[in-house]
Amino acid sequence: MLNGLYVMDLARFPDIYGEDERAAIEQQLRIVAPPLAPAELTADLLADVDVLVTAWGGPQLTAELLESAPRIGLVLYGAGSVRSVVTPESWARGVRVTTANSVIAESVAEFTLAQVLYALKHGWRYVLGSRERAEALPRANNEPGAAGSVVGLMSLGATGQATARLLGRHELDLQAYDPYVDPATAASLGVRLVSLEELFATSDVVSLHAPVLDATRKVVSTELLSSMKHDATLINTARGALIDEDALVTVLRERTDLFAVLDVTDPEPALPGSPLFSATNIVVTPHLAGTLNTERRRQGQLMAAELKRYVAGEPLEHEIFESGQARSA
Repeated sequence: MLNGLYVMDLARFPDIYGEDERAAIEQQLRIVAPPLAPAELTADLLADVDVLVTAWGGPQLTAELLESAPRIGLVLYGAGSVRSVVTPESWARGVRVTTANSVIAESVAEFTLAQVLYALKHGWRYVLGSRERAEALPRANNEPGAAGSVVGLMSLGATGQATARLLGRHELDLQAYDPYVDPATAASLGVRLVSLEELFATSDVVSLHAPVLDATRKVVSTELLSSMKHDATLINTARGALIDEDALVTVLRERTDLFAVLDVTDPEPALPGSPLFSATNIVVTPHLAGTLNTERRRQGQLMAAELKRYVAGEPLEHEIFESGQARSA
């Protein structure tokens, strides 16, 4: 039997690796020590470890750690992006890494679906408008509704694709901007590929799902925001740094017909007194889109399933490769 070790942010450990998830993992791994925080790792503990079971707050696979862990062949990363874990040295050593990103993507897609449908009914506008005026607002009868409305997705990565699958059940006209996606993948999702400029100018709702790279930092600019359709809504469940927030505040102050739903900000959380909180056409939620509480058990379940495949010598279904890291979150 292979040897394993749990190492991560211990405050989050029971959320992801509950009793059932640990039982499934420990049927296949001999756990050599109690769950540890990265600061508690020692060379002696790592010497005989074949599989590292981790998630948020897990250790980075530095040259020093790898030197102390000559047997490590697999890292089960029960969270999303592995950027904080992998290193050139770990890729060079051939350490395999699998992730629960697909589970988190499904959770974000569920939240996004709810926000898109609510936006197409102008739900938040009525909520905030009624609160500001201390009275019920009459129906304006200019709500687009779902059927036939245009929803634009910025990026068709794992989260964008999961979102497209859910939105596809609602008679929406779906379009996306993603310069890297296979057109056949977009077509299979019923999504039309367009330029970024067309996405913003023609969508009733624009939903952001891109990673933050040099090319995407503050890509949502004054020009794109100003080009949005009358009464359009911008939803961000990806990363706050995708949006030039100063431009967002300025444009939405001038274009009161536009609306923004921000589940992420830059910085996060937004600073006290930020104009994001006082704008009448912006709503900020505290990073709710990803998995919360017991939803995170699905991440641990996925890691147990991946471990079973690894032990059986079968292909891993959620393995991350170095070639894909340049464009990942």
